[in-house]
Amino acid sequence: MFRKSFQRKYALTDQGVKNTRKGAFWTVIVNLVVMGGMSILYLLMSGLMGTLTEGAPLPSAALLIGLVIAFVVLSFVTHLQQYHATYGLVYNEVKSTRLGLAERLRKLPLGYFGKRDLADLTETIMGDVNRMEHVWSHVLGYLYGAYISTAVISVCLLVYDWRLAIACLWGVPVAFGLLFGTRKLSARASERTKQAAVRVSDGIQEALENVREIRASNQEERYLAGLYQKIDEHERVTIQGELGTGIFVNAASVIMRLGVATTILVGAGLILSGQIDFMLLFLFLLVITRVYAPFDQSLALIAEMFVSQVSADRMNEIYDTPTAEGAEVFQPKGHDIVFDHVGFAYDQKKVLDGVSFTAKEGEVTALAGPSGSGKSTCARLAARLWDVTEGTIRVGGVDISTVDPEALLTDYSMVFQDVVLFDDTVMENIRLGRRGATDEEVRAAAEAANCDEFIRRLPQGYDTPIGENGAKLSGGERQRISIARALLKNAPIVLLDEATASLDEENETKVQGALSRLLVGKTVLVIAHRMRTVAGADHIVVLENGRVAEQGTPAELMERGGLYRRMVELQSESAKWQLNREQ
Repeated sequence: MFRKSFQRKYALTDQGVKNTRKGAFWTVIVNLVVMGGMSILYLLMSGLMGTLTEGAPLPSAALLIGLVIAFVVLSFVTHLQQYHATYGLVYNEVKSTRLGLAERLRKLPLGYFGKRDLADLTETIMGDVNRMEHVWSHVLGYLYGAYISTAVISVCLLVYDWRLAIACLWGVPVAFGLLFGTRKLSARASERTKQAAVRVSDGIQEALENVREIRASNQEERYLAGLYQKIDEHERVTIQGELGTGIFVNAASVIMRLGVATTILVGAGLILSGQIDFMLLFLFLLVITRVYAPFDQSLALIAEMFVSQVSADRMNEIYDTPTAEGAEVFQPKGHDIVFDHVGFAYDQKKVLDGVSFTAKEGEVTALAGPSGSGKSTCARLAARLWDVTEGTIRVGGVDISTVDPEALLTDYSMVFQDVVLFDDTVMENIRLGRRGATDEEVRAAAEAANCDEFIRRLPQGYDTPIGENGAKLSGGERQRISIARALLKNAPIVLLDEATASLDEENETKVQGALSRLLVGKTVLVIAHRMRTVAGADHIVVLENGRVAEQGTPAELMERGGLYRRMVELQSESAKWQLNREQ
């Protein structure tokens, strides 16, 4: 019953399957104990009937009181165990599942995140896990426990009288047959609801991220109107889905409860024909009051179990995506980066085709070329943020596809134009470069990156919180923080996306000074947007349409008169542009 297919169907961990078993076991015990409590009423009624019809003495009051006390104690203990098994253990499962998903995402190649946006992933980790938590705690243990306990009770009832047993229980398989027969409709409705919810999350995130642009272009009304439309669509789809589900659930509940009427009718007929006595019918009527109870909650939530398949599939999609694996030890012989006929395709679109070059240790190698030529892709492939689809990339003679990304990246520092900072202090943002670095080492790195002067002007110095993504700092200050982080790490390979492209002259000079200290003696791979930045590079690789168009020193490329020279000349012409109000 609780095999691997069950585990996958409900996106459970190994511990989650064990928890479900415990929950089902204690649900069976609770249902049988409660059913056993009905025997006390049967014993009392049987004694009263014996007194009325045969003059027999009433059952001992002490015996009845003792049975009631024993029932209450046993019921309390078993319900407590059931609660712990179905709720307490499941809450730990939710924590483990969220941590497991986050850990899995951490190990996935960067290319995966191009297919799933932030709102979609957040909806999976929070919304989908939330829905599954409700299924794990409120449905699975109760439902499978109800299956087992009802099967046990059904066998007992069939032994007593098969005719009354059928009259009592026929509604259960019919009711569940109706729900299982309509589960595909419920799943489709859930999929539409989930898509609508993701569109709402996307709309809210987009509006928040672009609030300045929206206000600057006076598009508030248009964006809000679009967002309201998405919210209304989500509400409409949700109502439709819940209405359809509610109709089937209530119909199933009514069908199941018809067993009470058929039991009374069949029992009355059997009594009139003299085939059974009243006490047997009374026994079945007592059983009916409890045999449906385990399904009451499950029926109300079984439809949720069906639609939860959408959430489970979204979670399994993350688990099924191959992670970037490899050796946990990285011991290269030097730090030359060699691209050997590298090809890369993204969403079946060829981005790189047969790219070959070498970035030598102790030299600055620049990647130049028009926008979309594959410069950033090469840098990301060099750090195994993506995996190549053709060819190999070697660092110090080691194929990086055989190395675990975390082990590989210990030898890399990255300074990109889009700086990522955290809502923490300056000190902790720099310390991200090397965990465990002392405060003195952090300050030394900050001084080398020309950060110390502006940090000392902050209200709390190095202990000043800088806001989300460094919102309280200027662009140049954020860049210097990222360089300080890289200096603190002091890795032998530096990937540099032209970090000074959007800075003013003063900040550019300070950042360039910090970079000069960072790059000494390293293997440096620079993504060049401005030709004057790479004029002093040791080697330039010019890319065009995903291929190496030419490579060499700046002087060699200028002499050849190819693409590099044309780009230099074009940027020289654009540098002469001035505002001219004359028509």
